Amino acid sequence: MTYEEHAYQGAPVPPPGCPAHRAAGGPPGGGLLRLFGPEAEADPAGFYEKLRAEHGEVAPVLLHGDLPAWLVLGYSANLTAMRTPSRFSRDSRRWTEFREGRVAPDSPVLPVIAWQPTCSFVDGEEHRRLRVAVTDGLNRFDRRGMRRYVTRFSDQLIAEFGDSGRVDLVSQFAEHLPMLVMTQLLGMPEEYGPRLVEAARDLVKGTETSVASNEYVVESLRRTVERKRDEPGQDLITWLIEHPSGLSEDEVLEHLRSVLLAANETTINLISETLKMVLTDSRFRAHLSGGQMTLPDALDQVLWDSPPFMLVPGRWATGDTELGGQAIKAGDMLLLGVAAGNADPAVRPDLDTPLFGNRSHLAFGSGPHECPGQEIGRAIAESGIDILLTRLPDLQLSVEEDQLVWRGNWMSRHLTELPARFTPRAALQPQAAAPAAGAVPSNPSYPSTSRYPETAPTAPTVSSAPYPSSSATAFGPSVPGPRTPATTPARTAPVPVAVAPPLPPAPPVVPPQRRGWWGALLARLRG
Repeated sequence: MTYEEHAYQGAPVPPPGCPAHRAAGGPPGGGLLRLFGPEAEADPAGFYEKLRAEHGEVAPVLLHGDLPAWLVLGYSANLTAMRTPSRFSRDSRRWTEFREGRVAPDSPVLPVIAWQPTCSFVDGEEHRRLRVAVTDGLNRFDRRGMRRYVTRFSDQLIAEFGDSGRVDLVSQFAEHLPMLVMTQLLGMPEEYGPRLVEAARDLVKGTETSVASNEYVVESLRRTVERKRDEPGQDLITWLIEHPSGLSEDEVLEHLRSVLLAANETTINLISETLKMVLTDSRFRAHLSGGQMTLPDALDQVLWDSPPFMLVPGRWATGDTELGGQAIKAGDMLLLGVAAGNADPAVRPDLDTPLFGNRSHLAFGSGPHECPGQEIGRAIAESGIDILLTRLPDLQLSVEEDQLVWRGNWMSRHLTELPARFTPRAALQPQAAAPAAGAVPSNPSYPSTSRYPETAPTAPTVSSAPYPSSSATAFGPSVPGPRTPATTPARTAPVPVAVAPPLPPAPPVVPPQRRGWWGALLARLRG
């Protein structure tokens, strides 16, 4: 199927250049560049610069189905759109294309912009009510407590490949660690973790089983919420249920799903890209080995150069206005060009100049809808990479850098593989569950007298197909994902799967390690 065929499949959309495009109030349709297809997806940075040279800070573009939108390219213009909800709302129901029936039911843009009962899609007082419940819950976790989880799961993952001397750092490390940690922070039974990893990977690949994977994620959360109402704990699910904001069941589920999947996807990309920099960028390795760059500094450099999402949909104009020299009509959709804004010559005239410690990038947004879980994502990425390089100090890329491949879509791109080699080591013994210091205790073993049996929803059979270059991801910063026609996904009767109860808590076991250059550096930095 060609890109053009994909764009029009099942969509009653007029051809490019038709005046009907502008009749909807959006950008003019004739001669506009599409955000999908070979040109846009093969070299996103070059594509953005081409648009910047032609249109300036804000460029008219076409989405799948040739739906018109404005892509915000300038750093300042992005901040304006992010920080002024009175002019640019997060409520996608304002979109003219929605109101006038031009968005096909199977449109690839629908999963990430369809309105949901979460703080990501509302403004004003309702936004404050929902947002404070999420931020209060997330702020109860501390980095030291999270590091205990990250250490435990990192060691488990490393133990699986540590004696082989070879690893794909994407599929064997980065794609597993964030979800395993997040399930513990949410308070989900540990046996859900590996299955949720597979479901999340299937979702982001946009395969034919992605809807089933989405239903599995939702059902896993629903079952845990039911349990937590009777057996509360020190976890995000309990805190959302009990918060004074009074979230409904749908609001609790949708926020949990957004937190779980958005944190997973963004942190996978952050870990992968940072490890890629560690293994390929001679400038970075020189600074790191010389003690001039800390790992947090390196993460910020990656967030400037390779943000987890290249662009973020969206904002919708509340009335006729102007931005970046363009006349924006009420109901027009704006796409926040995070990667393009980070590379704006107005703020970065020389892209090769390091930005150590500079956190003014756009990767996590700004304003009232700034990412509430950014510190958790950073903590997982930083601790996971720290532990990996400490355990495997001679880790090296096993292919040439120009052999690395990215696959993506209109919002983000993903490093498909990061093959590496190292000196084989005796397999690390995985750590047993241990209560984390501070506010992040481990999940308790649920008593056999519980009304909820120790079973998990049946996981769907997922595809191992590669990331499609032209299909939509199921994720966005708000991560609504594939939906059934109902407002809340239909509840299905899961097939029970017997699962052994979790092991009782035990102190963490970290085998002796030979200190390499990374460990020596950390020791010096920590005094």
